[in-house]
Amino acid sequence: MIKIYHNPECGTSRNVLAVIKAAGYEVQVIEYLHIGWEREQLTYLLNAANLNPRQALRTTKSPAAELGLLDETVSNETIFELMLKHPILVNRPIVCISKGEYEKSASSIELVDDAKTVSSRLKETVKLCRPSEAVLDILPVWPQGPLAKEDGTPLIDQDGKRVI
Repeated sequence: MIKIYHNPECGTSRNVLAVIKAAGYEVQVIEYLHIGWEREQLTYLLNAANLNPRQALRTTKSPAAELGLLDETVSNETIFELMLKHPILVNRPIVCISKGEYEKSASSIELVDDAKTVSSRLKETVKLCRPSEAVLDILPVWPQGPLAKEDGTPLIDQDGKRVI
């Protein structure tokens, strides 16, 4: 099972979800803007993705500037607390791929080194997938090509090779 913390209004998020579905995975879509974040959940996601709150901060199309969060002197703790109050401050999509997905496909593919390393230590691989083609870095099996983003930019060619 693959989880995606998704905003359906975001083109990047829609593209990532489309790639995952095209690859044939069962997907749990979590629309975090509607349900918000729990402290433990967001802490886990940021730690597992090796991000601090500033690195995960959505700086455009969010209230980050109005809240003064673009000032480099604002602490990660402050940013985190405001992320809990304003879920839109967290950049997306965040994708979680269970270790089992890698084990299921390990016999038929060569895993990405980073994904192999992370999945061997954790129960899942977690990544902020921006730009959308970043999801290809962690997917155990890619969709068949050709595949393009919703704006027509090619991701995977007809031979199944990554374009960007």
